[in-house]
Amino acid sequence: MTPKLPFWNKPLSSTDSSVSEEVNTAPSFGIAGPPIDHRHPFYFGFLATTGGVLAITMLKALASASQVFVLIIVSLFFAAGLNPAVEFFRRRGLKRSIAVLVVVVLVLFFGAVFSAVVIPPAISQVGSLYRNAPTLLGDLKSNQFINDLNNHYGVIDSLQAKFQSGINNGQFVVGAFGGVLGVGKAVISGAFAFFTITILTLYFLISLPDITAAAYRLVPASRRERVSKLSDAIIIRIGGFVGGQIAVAFIASMLALILALSLGLPYPAAIAFLIFVCGSIPLVGHLLGVTAISLIALSKSPTDAAISFIAYALYIQIENYVITPRIMRRSVSVPGLVTILAALIGVSLLGFVGGLLAVPIAAAILLIIDEVVLPRADAS
Repeated sequence: MTPKLPFWNKPLSSTDSSVSEEVNTAPSFGIAGPPIDHRHPFYFGFLATTGGVLAITMLKALASASQVFVLIIVSLFFAAGLNPAVEFFRRRGLKRSIAVLVVVVLVLFFGAVFSAVVIPPAISQVGSLYRNAPTLLGDLKSNQFINDLNNHYGVIDSLQAKFQSGINNGQFVVGAFGGVLGVGKAVISGAFAFFTITILTLYFLISLPDITAAAYRLVPASRRERVSKLSDAIIIRIGGFVGGQIAVAFIASMLALILALSLGLPYPAAIAFLIFVCGSIPLVGHLLGVTAISLIALSKSPTDAAISFIAYALYIQIENYVITPRIMRRSVSVPGLVTILAALIGVSLLGFVGGLLAVPIAAAILLIIDEVVLPRADAS
């Protein structure tokens, strides 16, 4: 059988008399052998090893870029959360670009007010508390039980010495962040993350309809309508979660304002604003809030600090098991038990990001179960 010639060795036209006849004679490379046996152990081992190496390489690449993925996920979450506000202005006749601009201006205004109202008093209170820490620790010795512990173990004396040394040297803040380089690294890293999330959120918020439309085109046409409706419902639930979390944070800020006014704490409005921001962060934020209000109250007296801590801790339990489940059940359609479990699991797995995404992910999973899994199970 004459071997098939490749295209570059096919005979030329007979009209081309300038080409020698030797060019038309193709060399023989032999007969092709049988195909590779896919069942051979060597082939299977090579294929499995190659797949394992590629998988490990991809996992390492994803791990090294995990911080970038976290920023992208948080930005998408914020964009989906702010989308209901954009749609609100769009229904009033504004274009999407103008609606996004209005929402961004409102968010920036809120951030500027927060910075102006909360940050200066907070810095002042923390500095005052740090300067008065040796005196406050000395006042604790008036308690007989604490004085006996100090006489045996020297806890109060050692803390007084450390605070006094930090005040004299002026190196408390620098030392807390691991030196001058640590302070610079923390500031640069925080600023980079903030600006990255802000820019990505703005971009995703403007392009959210185009992004979702492009993603839906990847779905087969027979299922595109159903997938798009489910995805839109998930985005709406994320927006509902953000609105519900704002409502929860507002309740916490009102409690903090009442508590600060009742105890006569300094800067009650700043305290309420600070608790509102901390309460917007699921679960983890209240740890910051109870710490802040306890430290501010401690600058006044240890008794006020104890009252503030106990009152806020009791409110956290009421919020976690009563207020939040009810609000989330109405805004996100997630049962109270699922809200608590999802938040606890999310925080334990991914920390702040997990607590932020836990309830919306739980809402999405429940929606898919209700609309896809259960109907198929009933029809089978």
